[in-house]
Amino acid sequence: MRLSSYLGVYSVRSLRTWFCILGLLSVGASAPVLAQELIVSAAASLTNAFREIGKSFEAVHPGATIVFNFAASDVLQTQIAKGAPVDVFASADQDAMNRGDREQLMLPGSRRNFASNQLVLVVPVKAAPVAELSTLAEPRFRRIAMGSPQTVPAGRYAKEVLERANLWTTLSTKFVFAQNVRQALDYVAREEAEAGFVFATDAAIMPEAVRIALDLATPTPVQYPIAVVAASKQAALSRAFVQYVAAGPGQGILARHGFRAP
Repeated sequence: MRLSSYLGVYSVRSLRTWFCILGLLSVGASAPVLAQELIVSAAASLTNAFREIGKSFEAVHPGATIVFNFAASDVLQTQIAKGAPVDVFASADQDAMNRGDREQLMLPGSRRNFASNQLVLVVPVKAAPVAELSTLAEPRFRRIAMGSPQTVPAGRYAKEVLERANLWTTLSTKFVFAQNVRQALDYVAREEAEAGFVFATDAAIMPEAVRIALDLATPTPVQYPIAVVAASKQAALSRAFVQYVAAGPGQGILARHGFRAP
């Protein structure tokens, strides 16, 4: 049979369509599974621990990619409220998460406490000892770093401690407010502040630059909640990540980074 006769049975257009279908089927059969990207917004103090948890989670969830956004908890909550594409939110205090719940930004029933921490006063590693909080009123302490109580949980915890000690007003002219707890730590590490309020886990990452002068008991326990964001397009994977952090291998990683049980 001549080719022209064969094409009489199948039009050129039909053959092209068939070849296209075959090509798509071939590509589809050999293409890798599309990756699932999970965006996790987490408090700045969780940076080191969560990066390790992310790698561990990806290792047991082939195709999953964790993308982190670290900042002050209130900043992250505001981003979510404004429509940022976030799947999981982990806060350094209950206040930021409570606002998320009130604004119906979190998936009901997904919220869990997964860690706790200790507020500490740090000073440059070679600084003189600090006997008690009232020592901060001495002239040698010109600048005291802390996260802004308006947006940073560590700053709110510090304000509570200082108010209970009747020192908040006394020391107010010395405060240098940071955008997050890691920035407050950096101010002390670079000796741009003579003291600062951070979490114990933050102090532990710079032992060559800062040392803990005082462990501080906070009126409100330092607890970390985590929840799935209601608008997440990856609800199942998000729940799996929350579970991994709150009750799975994530707990061991958090402990290695100095976090305490919730």
